[in-house]
Amino acid sequence: MRGLFVTGTDTGIGKTVLSAALMLRYPEARYWKPIQTGTHDDDDTAEVRRLSGGQVIDEGVRLADPVSPHLAARLAGITIELPNREGDEVYIVEGAGGVLVPVNDSQMMVDLMVRLGLPVIVAARSRLGTINHTLLTIEALRIRALRVAGVVMIGHRNADNRAAIEHYGEVAVIAEMPHFDPLTRECLRVWAETLPKDLLA
Repeated sequence: MRGLFVTGTDTGIGKTVLSAALMLRYPEARYWKPIQTGTHDDDDTAEVRRLSGGQVIDEGVRLADPVSPHLAARLAGITIELPNREGDEVYIVEGAGGVLVPVNDSQMMVDLMVRLGLPVIVAARSRLGTINHTLLTIEALRIRALRVAGVVMIGHRNADNRAAIEHYGEVAVIAEMPHFDPLTRECLRVWAETLPKDLLA
């Protein structure tokens, strides 16, 4: 596989909007969310389709309850098997929740990242608490020999938090994404042009 895996330091952090922005920046890519929960209330795949207008893969695990994948699967009476995908196409893959979210009784989201082998972009909040959460996420990725392509900080700009993450995490903050109001394809497209063009290289 070629592409990027989008993870976050928490749930509800902005991974889906960031994924849509990456789709706008890299129109040759296809979006895929292999495991999605809470589909009755919040369909991330549909949102990326709306915001990017790009190629979206609908297949994957889709569970109704807005809880951790392992619990949503248990409530649905199933066990999630980690998916795989092969081929030469370029993908923007979005994870569910954070790196160590359980998927089944023995595997976590990071095990899917290892299986796919894509460089990882970390979506992180800009506010208080983000330094610890972001550094822990980066550490968990590097322990498993996953390449961190960069961090995108989401929310009001915070120069001190950005500097700390770059220094202690030895990682680049590649972009800072605001909360868009309203959130439209056009405003996201303008912001997406600020993303590095060589992330897929």
